[in-house]
Amino acid sequence: MGVSGPIRVVVAKPGLDGHDRGAKVIARALRDAGMEVIYTGLHQTPEQIVDTAIQEDADAIGLSILSGAHNTLFARVIELLRERDAEDVLLFGGGIIPEADIAPLKAAGVAEIFTPGASTGEVVAWVRGALAEPGSGPAEAAGPVRGGDV
Repeated sequence: MGVSGPIRVVVAKPGLDGHDRGAKVIARALRDAGMEVIYTGLHQTPEQIVDTAIQEDADAIGLSILSGAHNTLFARVIELLRERDAEDVLLFGGGIIPEADIAPLKAAGVAEIFTPGASTGEVVAWVRGALAEPGSGPAEAAGPVRGGDV
């Protein structure tokens, strides 16, 4: 999946989780790396997030979930992306997500999960690599990245 022009990323806080510092840090790091970032704010529904991604012609959606509702929220966003023929939008996320839940989330369609401790540099590099033309980025070479609140 290659992107022409700046990478456009929607950073969102779905559900009732009111802690957005990590999402804001990631949004700023992506912006400082030259990406166009649309931060949706707190308490967004999956429908609002997918609507924003489609309206903004986003290349990726980054969800920050600290509430424990990650399985439900990621699944709903994936379902909506499929329903709206927007499966080309890369979905990644982070927050407090148990290790046991990461593999099933990835199998369901989440491209990457960052857990507490990920650096902003890791997130930026992963997004760039994941959206680069095949063979032109570090996506495969970097391997899985863990840590951080997206």
